[in-house]
Amino acid sequence: MNKNKAPQPTATATLSLKVTPEPVGNRRSLLLEAADLVDGDRNAQYGDPIGDFRCTADMWAAYIRRKTGIPANFALDPHDVAAMMAMLKLSRIGWSAQKRDSWADLAGYAACGFDCAEREHAQ
Repeated sequence: MNKNKAPQPTATATLSLKVTPEPVGNRRSLLLEAADLVDGDRNAQYGDPIGDFRCTADMWAAYIRRKTGIPANFALDPHDVAAMMAMLKLSRIGWSAQKRDSWADLAGYAACGFDCAEREHAQ
């Protein structure tokens, strides 16, 4: 070994692949569709759900306070918006249960609501 030559660093790499199975049946297909919506189109169109739902929560709370006369400290949180939008989707499903879009949106609101609740709790 040449004493004048510095030892060469060695590198090791670990490659970990997560393989997502192909959609199997309607359930997985619908959940993947909802994931694509909340992480793709909807997120691009309306921004981060916590910001969009915060704006909606503030408007809804102001309307409810004025309409009902409840105390001024009444407020809604972003996860409340997701929960109420999920209720809207459930109402629509009651009219037409075969409409796939309503089921995908319901799953999307559940995912966004959970995300909002987790981040609200972390603050």
